[in-house]
Formats: sequence, C-alpha cells, structure tokens
Amino acid sequence: MAAATDRYTSPLSERYASRQMQYIFSQDKKFRTWRKLWIALAETEMELGLTGESGEPVITQEMIDELKAHAEEINYDVAVQREKEVRHDVMSHVYAYGKQCPKAAGIIHLGATSCYVGDNTDLILMTEALLLVRTKLINVIHELARFADKYKELPTLAFTHFQPAQPTTVGKRASLWLQEFLMDLEDTDYVLSTIKLLGSKGTTGTQASFQELFQGDQDKIDRIDPMIAKKMGYEYCYPVSGQTYSRKVDTRVANILAGIAASAHKMSNDIRLLQHLKEIEEPFEKNQIGSSAMAYKRNPMRSERIASLSRYVMIDALNPAVTSAVQWFERTLDDSANKRLSIPEAFLAVDGILDLCLNVVDGLVVYDKVITKHMMAELPFMATENIMMDAVKKGGSRQELHERIRQLSMEAGENVKKRGMDNNLLELIAADPAFHLSLEELQEGMDPAKYVGRAPLQVEKFLKEVVNPVLEKNKDVLGVKAEINV
Repeated sequence: MAAATDRYTSPLSERYASRQMQYIFSQDKKFRTWRKLWIALAETEMELGLTGESGEPVITQEMIDELKAHAEEINYDVAVQREKEVRHDVMSHVYAYGKQCPKAAGIIHLGATSCYVGDNTDLILMTEALLLVRTKLINVIHELARFADKYKELPTLAFTHFQPAQPTTVGKRASLWLQEFLMDLEDTDYVLSTIKLLGSKGTTGTQASFQELFQGDQDKIDRIDPMIAKKMGYEYCYPVSGQTYSRKVDTRVANILAGIAASAHKMSNDIRLLQHLKEIEEPFEKNQIGSSAMAYKRNPMRSERIASLSRYVMIDALNPAVTSAVQWFERTLDDSANKRLSIPEAFLAVDGILDLCLNVVDGLVVYDKVITKHMMAELPFMATENIMMDAVKKGGSRQELHERIRQLSMEAGENVKKRGMDNNLLELIAADPAFHLSLEELQEGMDPAKYVGRAPLQVEKFLKEVVNPVLEKNKDVLGVKAEINV
C-alpha cells in the first residue's frame, strides 16, 4: 500500500487517460517494440545474405526463432541491474535480451545505434497514439453531428462580444464546434500520412556500419531501410537523417494535439457560459456533488476539466518546437528527457480531453424554455428593422422612423437595466402614432424562427455535404463510449 501512496504519480495516468493510451506509452509496449525492431533488423541482415569472412552466414534462422520466442518476455530485473552498472538503457536491454537468447546474443543490434530502437519506437508509438486519438476525434464529431441535427431549428440568442446579437440556432452553434474538430481531423490525417520510420542509418546517418558489414554492396544497403519498414508495417523510411529522425516530426504531432485541445477548449468555454445562462447543461449524475459548501450547485466540472487539460496541451506543444530548433548537427541528447515527458503526456492529456468531450456532448441537456425566454426578452430590439419596414409600407418616413426607434429602444433599455422591468419596446412602438402599428400586429412578428436566417439550412447542408461523408467513410470506428474516472 505504501508504495502506491508515498511518491508522486501522474494525474494523467491516475485520473484522466484511458488504459488504451496508457498502454501505448507503457514500458511493456516500448521494450516489446525494441525487440521487434531487433528481430526486423536481424531478419533483414539474414535475408540480404550477411556473411562472415569465411563466407558462412552470420545470422541463422535458429537465431531468429530464438529471438522471436522471447520477444514478449521482458526480463526487467536483468535490464535494471545491468543499467545500474553501465548507465545505458539500450545496451542494458541488449544484454538482457541476450541472456534469454544465448545463440543470438552476439548479433542483437548488429550495425545499429541506440536511436535505431529508440527513435523508431517513438515513431511507432506516436503513430499508434495518433490513430487512437483519431478514432476518438471521429466519435466526438459523430456525437456533435447528431446534436447539431437534432437542434438545427431551435432558435437561440447568438452573441457577439457576449452581448445579445441576431439569433442563430442551437444546432448552428454546435456546427461551429463541429467544423473545428473536422479541421483537426484533416490535420491528423495529413500528418499520419507523412510519418515514416527512421530505419537504420547508424551513428551519424551515413550507414557507415552497413557499408562495412556488406562490404560496400550498395544494392543490399539500399534495401535495408525498406525491408525494415515493411516488417514493421510502414511503407517508407525518411530518406536522410543524422543519428535521429528530425525532431520537427514531434513538432508536427504536438501541433495536431494542441489544435484538438484548442477546439475542445473553445467548445467547453461556450458550454460553461451557456450553463451559467441555464440554457444548456453538461451531464450531472444523480449522486454527484457540485460543491462541498453549496449543496444546490451544479458546476460544469467536466467542461472545466476540458479547458484545464487543453491549456496544458497547448503550452506543452512549445516543448517539441524548441527541442527541434536546438538540436546540434547530427545529434545531441538534450531532447531525450524532454521527449520522455512532452510527447507521452500530450497524448495522455488529449486522450482524456476527447473522452470528456464524448461524455459531455453525449449527455448535453437543452432547456428550450429558458432559451426561448431569453430570446423573447431581446427579440423586440432585433426585430426593429422589420418593424421599420412595415411602418414605411404604411406611409412612414424611413429616416424619421429610424430616429424614433433609436429613441424608444434606449427608453426600453433603460426600463430593463435601471428599473428592472421587462422589455416593453413593442408597447412603446404601438403607442407611437408615427408607426401606425398595433400591439397585436407587432406581436405577430415576434416568431424567433423568422430571424435565424439560413441557419437550419446551413446545418443541413453542412451535415449532408461535409460531415456525413466523413462519418460514412469512418463508420467502422464509430460507437466509442467514454468512461470518466472522476
């Protein structure tokens, strides 16, 4: 018990990220991938006919079989003890693997440098993590699309500068959130399509070790990287490198995650503001406690957590950018400690963010009567242009009526703000003989649906022409449900 409570543990693992994402960046996944890479390298060297000075094969199928037999069994105790002695993680695991595979011990890591396993593994893990992010992102898009379609015709006050503006619909507002997540998906797909493996290029990227091993046979050396890539499930390796793959790859990936975080933050802020207005509310469970002091409270804690984690990811994206910029020549090691933190934790945080987004959007509660009440309190101001046109049709002067509406609007505004009255602009206009309009005629024009413009049609077209084709193309990954730990 003490071991679990007497030291720091990351909230990203304890509270926010899913088991799936945690496994991708686990020790088991990392070191099993190292071993798969060592097997891929050894197989490639064997298949290319690597021979010793006397012409006999350096690597045999028996060695490969032995390596494969122990690929999943990481003997951590041996590796940990060895690292204490040699202070080198890769060589410690080469040693530990060799203890399990005595016949193959001498050919493990042959011709490679540490970045062969370290960097290729990082690229593989980032690819798998991006694919998981992509799956969850598509499911967020799916839930938002359903919400936007359901509420595409429900009029609501729009806000500019958080001041009441011309009406929109609840579904149209959701389509704005949706569009930003679609942009993130486009970026994710692009970056995924560009990720390649490092391959095995040696200590400064020149493949000098393979020049020696294969006695200058350029054809065989040219085939090493493509063969390794294929065995690891990739099409290509980066054509040139120093000892490492360009850290600009990490920057690209981190920017994707920061973009998703920004989209989620924007949506969560809007939901928090709408919850304050009592128009829309995030899920609130039967036994959930909103405040330790104020028992009546229903705080938007999920949306607040989205915003909190999102800020972390957006700031964290600076780490890979700076690391990329300060790499010296063919290799420095000031990236290593930073990468161990910045990349996995960005993924863990975005994983938690997307789970929260799924949970929130799936359970959003819409209070249409409150929405209508707020709308009707402001609608007379927004209907003044139509009112003015109707009065002109009855013989009034557009310029004179414009001035009268300006004066009456200010009077009605003062009644609301200074006297706490309801908006009585319609009554003031009806009482003004310049308009020749009765209160009944004015009230007939107070249908909010008349003032939302093309919002419902825009949502329909957006879903039909843009969103639904994406969802249809990715229907095999739909159906993800999020579990929120706390």
